[in-house]
Amino acid sequence: MEAVDLETQQVELDAHHDDPGDRPMLRARFEHNGSPRYMLYTIKRFGYDHDHDFHLDVQLVSDELEGGVETVEAKLQGGEADLIDIDYISTARERAEGAPIVAVHPYGRTVGGLVAPTDSPIEDLTDLPGRRIGVVRRLDKNWILVRAACREYHGFDPDDEAMPVESGSKVELTRMLRDGEVDAILQFWPIVPEITETGDYHEVLPMSRLVQDLSETDRKLPISTFLTSENYLAENREAVHGFTGAYRDAVERLTTDDEIWTEIGERLMYEDDDAVVRAVRDGWRDMVVADWDEETVAGMERLFDHLLEVAGADALGVDRIPDDTFRLEV
Repeated sequence: MEAVDLETQQVELDAHHDDPGDRPMLRARFEHNGSPRYMLYTIKRFGYDHDHDFHLDVQLVSDELEGGVETVEAKLQGGEADLIDIDYISTARERAEGAPIVAVHPYGRTVGGLVAPTDSPIEDLTDLPGRRIGVVRRLDKNWILVRAACREYHGFDPDDEAMPVESGSKVELTRMLRDGEVDAILQFWPIVPEITETGDYHEVLPMSRLVQDLSETDRKLPISTFLTSENYLAENREAVHGFTGAYRDAVERLTTDDEIWTEIGERLMYEDDDAVVRAVRDGWRDMVVADWDEETVAGMERLFDHLLEVAGADALGVDRIPDDTFRLEV
C-alpha cells in the first residue's frame, strides 16, 4: 500500500470533523509525523470529544522550526492553537522566557533512538567521539539525554567530542542519514521502525533507556505533555477537562484494540507495512502515560534536576522548572 502524505492524513481527519454545535472549540495543532495524531484520530473517529462536551478541531502542521522553536510551539504562542504537545524541558524553557504556557496532562515517554547504518562501527555511546551525529536541534531532548548520559557514565561531553549536525526537521534528519551526511541520527521514536525496517539501518540505543537510567526510577515518566495557554485554560477549563477524559478513552482504545491500528496504518502512516505498523503500535503502547499525579511530577522534577546537574543549564537551555508549569487539576 502507498504511504500517505500530510494532505491525505488531514482529509482522513476532516472526515470526522462534524458540526461542533454549541460546544467549546479546542484547536489542536500537531505535527504530521508525530505520534499524537494516532490518538487525535481515535478521538475524532469515535466521537470521544463530543462525549466529553467539547469539539476537537485537529490540523496537522509542519515539523520544521519557526523562529528557533517547533511549529506547534509557534502556533500556540501566536494564538493560532489551543493544544499542542512538547517535551517538558522545552515547556520549562519557554515558560521561563515568559511564554504563558502550561502543561495540563501527560502524553508519554516520547523520546527517540540513536540510529546508524547496520555496518556502522557505532555500537554504543562510547563510539560517538569524532562522529557526525544528526539532531533536529541541539536543544532537542534526545541530544540532551545523550549529553547527560555520556557525561554521567562515560566522562565526556559529545557536544565537544562529537559533531552534532542540526537538520531543522525530522524529515531532513532521515534524509541526512540516508545520504551519508552524518554517521548516525537521533530520530523520533515512531520514525525509527520506518528507517530500520529495510535492514540497512539499526537502532543502536533507545533513548527511553537513558530516561530510566538517569531518573533512577522504574516508574514510566512522561517526557512530553499536552500544553495550552494560561488564557485558554482560564476561559475554557471545561474544554481542557473534557480533553483529558477523551484522551483517556482514546488511550484505552489504542492499548486494547488491534483493529484500530490497522486502520491507522492505512490512513495515517507514511510507511504502513504490517511490520512497521505493529512496531509503532507496540512502541506507542509502551511509551504512553494515561494519567499523572504528584508522584509522577516529582519524578519528572527529579529527572530535570539530574539532567541539570549532569549536563548543565547550557545543554537544557533553562536552569529551573518555573512555578505552576504543571497543572494536575484542570
